[in-house]
Order: sequence, then structure tokens, then C-alpha cells
Amino acid sequence: MRALLPLLRTGWGWRAGSPAAARLPRGKSAGPGPHRAMAFYRTEERGQPYSPDYRLFFKNVAGHYISPFHDIPLKVDSTEENGIPTKRARNDEYEPSPPFIARTSSSSQTETLLSKHKLSIPCSAQPLNLFNMVVEVPRWTNAKMEIATKEPLNPIKQDTKDGKLRYVANIFPHKGYIWNYGALPQTWEDPHRKDKSTDCCGDNDPIDICEIGSKVLSCGEVIHVKILGILALIDQGETDWKIIAINVNDPEASKFQDIDDVKKYKPGYLEATLNWFRFYKVPEGKPENQFAFNGEFKNKAFALEVIKSTHECWKTLLMKKCDGGAINCTNVQVCDSPFHCTQEEARSIVELVSSSPNKGRNKEEEQVWHFLGK
Repeated sequence: MRALLPLLRTGWGWRAGSPAAARLPRGKSAGPGPHRAMAFYRTEERGQPYSPDYRLFFKNVAGHYISPFHDIPLKVDSTEENGIPTKRARNDEYEPSPPFIARTSSSSQTETLLSKHKLSIPCSAQPLNLFNMVVEVPRWTNAKMEIATKEPLNPIKQDTKDGKLRYVANIFPHKGYIWNYGALPQTWEDPHRKDKSTDCCGDNDPIDICEIGSKVLSCGEVIHVKILGILALIDQGETDWKIIAINVNDPEASKFQDIDDVKKYKPGYLEATLNWFRFYKVPEGKPENQFAFNGEFKNKAFALEVIKSTHECWKTLLMKKCDGGAINCTNVQVCDSPFHCTQEEARSIVELVSSSPNKGRNKEEEQVWHFLGK
């Protein structure tokens, strides 16, 4: 029977939110907004925040556990296909608001299914430049939260080093991360593939993204962003791309179309970003980071090509056509992947993770300011 289920090839994503918001009656809206990303991704905490055991798992609209790395689509545009079919979440109480393109497993013929809801997308958010972002670190916080790429279903956890939780230092005049920081799902910087423009291999992670909008977001949110440009950080000899983007629902999003608009409307932000990445490891006793292109921010077109390349690398990873090493590719919705698991298997994975609070390990955000000499 599973083979007869429709296979979703949608690029539409849903934003993290409360369970109540995720189970809206048919035809109801969660509220006004220029682009209804909607609250149809949810998160579930396991363990105590600021502890090594803390995990933040993701669920889809039907309440099924998913991987934010592999199951959330990269693109929001419904006319774009990820190249690998995914399974549609079933929920009798929910009818998707955006249009989508579906395919049955018994036929290659595709049909366009249009929802009864009207979708309003800002004119500035052109379909070819609309992506899902998984928020890992809210702006002005210090805990180094990240998608656990080596764990089943890839929950968000706090990074550790030598058994200690990691926090980024406050380097004057900044407090923590100076943007909402996260990752683009369904991308992978292949550590065995040398980038032609940087002459370095990838860092074995999803591609990083700095969201420069006005709102402080929450860990685990899934938002729609416009890509504006990219910075090529070289971290210990590895390429570590940093995408510059803005939330499409930001009040000023219509002003931003490319990297030059960041220079125009947020003067000093790119310079601060460059310095942040250059110095953020110095308080740990490490040298300054280096950059390709002498630290020049490349434009949107360049960034989109990098994203396309890392998405292709992810496809080969999910189809087991390359050496993924310790990367865990367990997924629920990429049906053709040899790493695909059932909803029951996914639930069993989560249930193995302790849900009890781990008392006594809570730690406040980093308070010390570091002043670096020239």
C-alpha cells in the first residue's frame, strides 16, 4: 500500500510552531502575513537545554518525526524539483495551502494539484530565489547549536569539544551571533570534493546561512529566505561557505535583491560579518580565520551556483553514490533513498533519547566581553 501513496515533489516548506497552530481546521489561516510559510513544522525537546543530552527533534504537519537535514526541501518554489521524490505527509485535518506537484509511484506522469487556498508571495521573493532555512542559533545568543549530522534524524544539539559545551565568545562590540544563523536543508559541502573557486574541499556540513532581518528568530524555526550573496570562509583548510540572506517576511525584505543592497541599506553589516568570522576563534587561542577572494562577498548569482552545487552533492550522499563517512542519512520522506525509514522506525529512534531533564548542567549565556588588539 505504501507504494501507492502519492510522492510529493514539492519545494514548499512549513515553519516551526505550536501543535495548535499546526492543526488548523480546513480553510483556516494562522494569521495575516505577506507570505504564509505557516506553522507546519514543529519541534520537540528532549533533555535539558545547555546540557550535552539536549536534542531538538522535528515533526511535519502530520506529527511524524523527520530529519531537518534531509526531509525539509531546499527550495520553496513548487516548480522546482529536488531530483529525489519525497512522500507527502498525510493528515485528514489539513489541506496544504500552497500548490504542489505530485507523482504516483506507479506512473511517471505528473499532475499539478492546486490548493483551494490563495497564496500571497511578495513580488520581491522571486520563485527562483526562495529557500527554506533551518534556524539553529538565534541572533545575540552564544550557545553553538547545530544540526547533528552524525545522528539519526539529525536533531539540533549543542556542539561540544573535549567534553565541554561550546559557546561563541563575545568580541567587542558584539554579543554572540550577529545574525540569525542556520543551515540550508538538503545541501552538503563534500569533504572529498575540491571547490574550483577556493581550491579547498568542503567542511562536511550543510551550507551555513546568516539571516540579516530585523526579527530575532527561535532555534528550530523553518523560514523562507531570499539569497543575497555569499562569503567564502576557509576554516582549517576547508571551504565553509556563509550565505547572506533575508527573511521574506521581514518588513524591509522588498529592498533587498542582491549583495549591494546590504551595503546600501545596512551599512557596516558586511564589514562586521567579515570581522566576526575572522576573529571569533581568537579568544580560544586559535589564529584568525582566512577567506577566499580576499574576503570579498560574492553576489546572488554566485551564491545560487554554490547552493546548486552543494544540493547536487547532497543528492549523491542520499542515494549512497559517494562516501558519506559518519554522516547519518536516515530520512522519512526521500522514498528512493536507501536510507529511508518508516514513520514507526523514526518514532523508535526518538523514543530512545531520554526526555527527562538533566538537572544541574544549565549554564547561562556567555557574559564576558573580549577586547582584541590590532
